[in-house]
Amino acid sequence: METLDTSPQSSGSRCHHSGGARFGRGALFLLIALAAGFVGGYASKSLAHNSGSLMSETMDPAQMDERVERMVKHFAVEVDATPEQKEKLTAIAQGAVRDLAPMRGKVKSARQQAIELMGAEKVDRAAIESLRAEQIALMDATTKRLTQALADAADVLTVEQRKKLAERAQRFGHRFHHS
Repeated sequence: METLDTSPQSSGSRCHHSGGARFGRGALFLLIALAAGFVGGYASKSLAHNSGSLMSETMDPAQMDERVERMVKHFAVEVDATPEQKEKLTAIAQGAVRDLAPMRGKVKSARQQAIELMGAEKVDRAAIESLRAEQIALMDATTKRLTQALADAADVLTVEQRKKLAERAQRFGHRFHHS
């Protein structure tokens, strides 16, 4: 009979944070900064209908670019970015936001479809599955584009700047994950 090892040395009972995990958190913070909250907004309010949202229906591309510029400006201060880095980061973030903006309409449409499917007289399992598959594909495309922007931005930053970002993300994460 096998027994489960629950000692502190057991690999399954303790969370180990490597430098890679810390960079991952820093990368996530950068992603959020560069995409102007798009990831978090995708799950909640940034994709809402309010006019303060980056993906607001009332915001034209020029306004989105301006909003991204302001956000990158604040981010650049945090990592002591040079003017050249700031320019490159702005271009990366604006490109990602432009590419991702049309997805907002797709999310809105999918929500409406889900409401209609759930309110129908008869449950259409095939339609529900089709909608689910479409949304997985949309999320895959979204995360691929965000990952591309993240890697592009990481290439622009120095190792020291990425470490500073990782440290900031670590502190930021502690506010939301008390363990």
